[in-house]
Amino acid sequence: MEHFPILSAITFLPLLGVIIILSINGEKEIVERNARNAALLTTVATFLFSLVLWFGFDKTTAEFQFEEHAAWLGGGISYHMGIDGISILFVLLTTFIMPICILCGWETIKDRVKEYLVAFLLLECFMIGVFCTLDLVLFYVFFEAGLIPMFLIIGVWGGANRVYAAYKLFLYTLLGSVLMLVAMLYMYGQAGTTDIPVLMNYDFDAGAQTWLWLAFFASFAVKMPMWPVHTWLPDAHVQAPTAGSVILAGILLKMGGYGFLRFSLPMFPIASYELSWLIYGLSCIAIIYTSLVALRQTDMKKLIAYSSVAHMGFVTLGIFAFNIQGIEGAIMVMLAHGLVASALFLCVGVVYDRLHTRDIDRYGGLVNIMPRYALVFMIFTMASVGLPGTANFIGEILVLVGIFKVSSWVAFFALFGVVLGAAYMLYLYRRVVFGELTKDDLKNMLDLDKREILIFAPLIFFTLWMGVYPSTFMDFIHVSVENLNMQHETAMSTYHALTQTVTGN
Repeated sequence: MEHFPILSAITFLPLLGVIIILSINGEKEIVERNARNAALLTTVATFLFSLVLWFGFDKTTAEFQFEEHAAWLGGGISYHMGIDGISILFVLLTTFIMPICILCGWETIKDRVKEYLVAFLLLECFMIGVFCTLDLVLFYVFFEAGLIPMFLIIGVWGGANRVYAAYKLFLYTLLGSVLMLVAMLYMYGQAGTTDIPVLMNYDFDAGAQTWLWLAFFASFAVKMPMWPVHTWLPDAHVQAPTAGSVILAGILLKMGGYGFLRFSLPMFPIASYELSWLIYGLSCIAIIYTSLVALRQTDMKKLIAYSSVAHMGFVTLGIFAFNIQGIEGAIMVMLAHGLVASALFLCVGVVYDRLHTRDIDRYGGLVNIMPRYALVFMIFTMASVGLPGTANFIGEILVLVGIFKVSSWVAFFALFGVVLGAAYMLYLYRRVVFGELTKDDLKNMLDLDKREILIFAPLIFFTLWMGVYPSTFMDFIHVSVENLNMQHETAMSTYHALTQTVTGN
């Protein structure tokens, strides 16, 4: 495998599934069945192929691995792929979630099945590309291209207000990304290259860093999303089909956090430090405000969507704590949220497929007729709350430790957000699952079937694995995070020394 372009193969393998699906013809039922099978086999094959990265990765180095170089546009713009200890886990999370997305829409999507599956395979290709690319231009292409299939997934297969939600998502994200593109052009003009490893070591002027940081922040803040540019997310989740919500919460939101780690901290260390107060303020507001809003929701999907904004607030706090515990905690929160939030949206999808409503007040007493569902829902509710032994606990405790070293007040607000998170999730679970079974239309609801159990089983396994034995995953990121933190500390030491010299003179 030494000279095999493994990253390109994993990135573009879903396109093979696209070609196969588009070539399927015949009777409608046969075409749809074969298309579903082709999409599932493609995503499973991509996941199995990506495990080569897991077993072949060297955890002792912070260098980029599995690198691929090829001429592309010239003038310092090339096709450059590679992963480090941070990006590998996001690649694996993406390839793991995608077969689940295909399975959860297996019976519910009835119209334009081929196009639906093609959109998801294209989205997988673009998402993997975001985490694997080491060139600014190529990153921007993948980053923006993912908007197109997501726009279609919501706009074509979504709910009653799907077009409004799709356009809102598109316009919010596009506006922020335009500013990022302008910043990229400036960086290319200064450094003469778009190669990310080179730019990570390039010394941009302190004044320019502020504007560059703000331009990238505009894009990543919308993508996460951060308060107050989060308003597109609840609408997108409510209108998206279940699989769309899963991929949106599981992967797409992580691109913002990944962008902060890959660009903001290493390329603009001075601006990251000087503007960290902005991150702390917005993150604390997001954690407290959206948690309070979640408590007032009557729609299950909206409640979980607002909880996602609060969890992403922990991510930004951890990243901009500028210490190893905070950054590692932020990464673990993102990975855990990718599993847990995806599972919670799937839990909503299960009851929605049976009763066709997400109104919390329409349910109650489901434990009496759906015990397996109640158990699964409880596991992921506890995981979202951050119960010890589940995935979220590890990330949140590391973030709290990391941010406490910076500011005890910020840590207090974050901790208060944990309490609010427990309040809204337990309140949701009690209203949906416990109580007397009084509504007649609930009495005929069926418990989880074999397909649904197959979907939830791997999510439960990895959620508990991350919580019980987190070093399996943290061993991958530790050296890369140490190197990132060391680079930031070196840059800040140099900056402070120069500042003191100028002040002294």
